[in-house]
Amino acid sequence: MPQSDRASLWSHLSAAGSLSNRFLCGDDATVTLGDLAQGSQLGGRAEELRSRSVLVSTRSQLRAAITLIELDGIARRLVLCPPDLPFEHFSLVMDSAAVDAIVSDRSGLDPNTPSVDRLVTCGPAIVHADCDRRASHRTEWILLTSGTTGSPKLVVHTLATLVGAIENGSLSTGPIVWSTFYDIRRYGGLQIFLRAALKGTSLVLSSALESTGDFLARAALHGVTHISGTPSHWRRALMSPLANLIAPQYVRLSGEIADQTILNHLRSFYPQAEIAHAFASTEAGVAFDVTDGLAGFPENLLGKRTDVELKVEDGSLRIRSGRVADRYLGYPPKPLKDADGFVDTGDVVELRDSRYHFAGRRDGVINIGGLKVHPEEVEAVINRHPRVQMSLVRTRRNSIVGALVVADVLLKLTPTTGNGQAGHLEDEILQLCRGELPRHKVPAAIRFVNDLRIAGTGKLVRDHA
Repeated sequence: MPQSDRASLWSHLSAAGSLSNRFLCGDDATVTLGDLAQGSQLGGRAEELRSRSVLVSTRSQLRAAITLIELDGIARRLVLCPPDLPFEHFSLVMDSAAVDAIVSDRSGLDPNTPSVDRLVTCGPAIVHADCDRRASHRTEWILLTSGTTGSPKLVVHTLATLVGAIENGSLSTGPIVWSTFYDIRRYGGLQIFLRAALKGTSLVLSSALESTGDFLARAALHGVTHISGTPSHWRRALMSPLANLIAPQYVRLSGEIADQTILNHLRSFYPQAEIAHAFASTEAGVAFDVTDGLAGFPENLLGKRTDVELKVEDGSLRIRSGRVADRYLGYPPKPLKDADGFVDTGDVVELRDSRYHFAGRRDGVINIGGLKVHPEEVEAVINRHPRVQMSLVRTRRNSIVGALVVADVLLKLTPTTGNGQAGHLEDEILQLCRGELPRHKVPAAIRFVNDLRIAGTGKLVRDHA
């Protein structure tokens, strides 16, 4: 069923102000949107992909972004392949999405990649080409869930569900430039890409190949005013001596629990910026933003608000809205919503003083002698210590009690800490925990580490030893 031109990403871009004044910047190239009005990075081959299910598998975020612009409304389905997708999952993804074409920025694919009818290589530059960008499809956008174990789920969105939290309001005024630590092939990054597209602003894309400092320097060079990332992204960014190169007007957090410590640190470091944290998930979409500087969210957000309805059932947050994904792909089919249309996010919340606070993920709970421990709850306490930059709480097997809570702690950059001082810090952190947590949640041991791993999703890598 043909849709109006206004419904495609390209038509949204065209309607959101002058294209020539807006750009997409990657780590190795910058493209003005005006270039796309007269050309293509697909060598004029977009028409070959009309009505196809297309896997977008590029090393470059910039190449992926331009491909999405060129093919929304043209392709029947766009499958956003994260660059860190394990190769053993490719067949599952391609079979579940009935992929019959691939767009890649590599000259050749792994010989073990399942064969497809069409392979289109996107070039390093925009070339002049006559492009028919009339939309003929309500393109499905397939996002992969960011679970750390097992096979990813394929979540079906459309442009309409993806932009539900963005469309309201006027176009941006003034020289706004967006950026994000996220990869745009993940839900959090895609939201920022679409926000820039629909609001008529430019966008600076990050790269897994550059350091945090190099990215901050490039963001500063291009005048970034609005920037988003996970709390882990921001904790790492604030460790960089180049964090003061940017002076954002707006800082956004999502993807992990934003505890009070990281909100306070950002407020102190960027006093001129509005600090917001958002709750969203790949399946449920964007539920709400919080801008009052406090962790958690007000109790009065529950119930019906415009097109979003929130409720808490069995301790977890559930969402119903027009921003929720359509379904999962794959067989056997998995239910995405319950009978009433609510998505169970799996995020456990607790009501304290008329405000809900996130305790952690239901599937990430640690069982200590039959008692439950949410790692994020313990981390929030540890992170309040003035010498702690970030922490990771996990389990360690124990032959007597089965499992113990332990914490890996990354300290803020200071002169070298001697053994005696390290022991003193461990005592201070444990005393802080004992004062605020039940006994079974207090770590049995603190280990000071030089780094904590952050996954391609922007979240802490939670391995359980």
